[in-house]
Amino acid sequence: QVQVVESGGSLVHAGGSLRLSCTGSGTIFSTLGWYRQAPGKERELVASVSSGGTTTYADSVKGRFTIAVDNAKDALSRSVYLQMDSLSPEDTAVYYCKAVRSYFGYNTDYWGQGTQVTVSS
Repeated sequence: QVQVVESGGSLVHAGGSLRLSCTGSGTIFSTLGWYRQAPGKERELVASVSSGGTTTYADSVKGRFTIAVDNAKDALSRSVYLQMDSLSPEDTAVYYCKAVRSYFGYNTDYWGQGTQVTVSS
């Protein structure tokens, strides 16, 4: 059974930091990423990391957020973290983890349930 489970969302003051965690299990994942969706807005990419270690960041978080992976000894489990520093109220959103399984050129996306991040001014 494939599972993607996030944790770490909370209420924090502007200028503070949070670390989100996500563990994907049950299959071999290639790309892992974090997305967010603020009220009334579309879901957007925050950061992602490929199986080769290439990272991608949204312009709005560059220099403030850092994505990192932790490959467990079990090939069917990978964890991805999002270190968020210098948070601002504009970062308030539900943050979702996405794990991608690539199989013979076909990609399947698995999403976590989301974790709320609220930044107060």
